Amino acid sequence: MAEITHDQFGPFKIIEVHEPSVGLRGTLVVDNVARGASIGGVRMAPDVSTAECARLARAMTLKNAAADLPHGGGKSVLYGDPKMPKSQKEHVVRAFACSLAEVEQYIFGPDMGTDEECMGWVKDEIGRAVGLPGEIGGIPLDEIGATGWGLLHAIRVACEFQDLPLAGARIAVQGFGAVGKHASRFLAAEGAVIVAAADSRGMVNCPNGLDVKQLAEIKAQGGSVVDYQAGAGVTTGDREAIIDVPCDIWIPAARPDVIRADNLDRLQAGMVVSGANIAVTAEAEQQLHDRGILCIPDFIANAGGVICAAMEYQGAGEAMAMQAIEEKLCHNVQTILELSKRQACLPREAAVDMAMQRVQKAMQLRRWSLF
Repeated sequence: MAEITHDQFGPFKIIEVHEPSVGLRGTLVVDNVARGASIGGVRMAPDVSTAECARLARAMTLKNAAADLPHGGGKSVLYGDPKMPKSQKEHVVRAFACSLAEVEQYIFGPDMGTDEECMGWVKDEIGRAVGLPGEIGGIPLDEIGATGWGLLHAIRVACEFQDLPLAGARIAVQGFGAVGKHASRFLAAEGAVIVAAADSRGMVNCPNGLDVKQLAEIKAQGGSVVDYQAGAGVTTGDREAIIDVPCDIWIPAARPDVIRADNLDRLQAGMVVSGANIAVTAEAEQQLHDRGILCIPDFIANAGGVICAAMEYQGAGEAMAMQAIEEKLCHNVQTILELSKRQACLPREAAVDMAMQRVQKAMQLRRWSLF
């Protein structure tokens, strides 16, 4: 097992699952449940790890506490290609759910490589999942763009704080999937200009702005952003090239650790707003802050999805969930930016302090500190 950092907050449980006969290998990390049963997505990718799962689980503890949800943090990962045949994927996801049926401190949700349909399979097996298809009473958070909706409001508040008009702001989106495409759609509707987008196959850039609707249609048909129609000013490149695109706001909405000490000098943006979890390393975030580049922490900016999931779990409808996302994101971003300015610290430091104070108070109310 990879080395895991333990502290006073967790992780509470680490469970490894392996059943070669069905191609199942996965990990669950329940980080902290002092505030309630943990909610966290199921991530599927060939290169996931226990260490990554633990980092993501801690991010969920922070995210749920910062959003003032009655849930702790957890995460699970499945080793495998999310584009495997559907029948095989269903078999693996159902097997994973059954293997964790007795871990009632973890509520499954969708994440990179899984979706509402996958959560429907989990619900059918063990009755404990969120982000469900609408046909079975869920709020399809990826379909409606819950995380992207939250990013819009996080960016709006950050722009006001920076005296940067959102209309006309030039934005690059690294990762044009469930989060990135909806964030682009919402931002473009506000007059922002999406100048670049990237996915696993490459990057497309147009200083005059990309047609977000065309990009979404290409992706819906199984294509890549590099298939975008050629035109004046349109260029393509490898997926890493998006970090070189001059812009006002850079949104990482894909994998972890995409901005690091070894590539941050290439970044040409005044603001980074994380749509993906743990997208910026701690070292890089500190250096960006020192250079005057505002970084809105991942667990603050991308909380829309889990807020929606928690509202669904409580029986709320879509309209109420979207309203809650807007209210919580606006309040939290404003709060941490004011704290950061007043205390002369990183926004992340202000956000972590706010979240962990809530977790600490919840732990003090428990007979046993973590459960």
